[in-house]
Amino acid sequence: MRLILLLLLIAFSLPTYSQKKTAPKKAEAEMNIKEYWFVLLKSGPTRNQDSATAAEIQKAHMANINRLYYEGKLKVAGPFGDDGDWQGLFIFDCKSKEEVEQLLKTDKAVASGRLTYEIHSWYTAPMGSFKPGKPKKP
Repeated sequence: MRLILLLLLIAFSLPTYSQKKTAPKKAEAEMNIKEYWFVLLKSGPTRNQDSATAAEIQKAHMANINRLYYEGKLKVAGPFGDDGDWQGLFIFDCKSKEEVEQLLKTDKAVASGRLTYEIHSWYTAPMGSFKPGKPKKP
């Protein structure tokens, strides 16, 4: 899986690398590859809450996602569309795996055991959704 992601990253970066010589300085700075943190959210060991409790946990989970997004820590979040063990993903812009783990502990779905996670180092250019900084609130 990592090899496939690496090959895709290389394939998509080749055209931009060849254009680097003519790109303005700002574009060159944006094309530097940066480390992010890919979090795979999986079904946790405790998913037997009643529907009202599960809804409360989900509401808190979504509020936490929004908070982390507007703090500039969470760049991408979303669920998977099937009924498998993989529930969703996060991509964090943090300095370390330990920082990501601390932020995950603020998620009620993780804290309650409804979700568990795997953290992986992941790299891409810091542009588009991955542009550094905090997004503006609407």
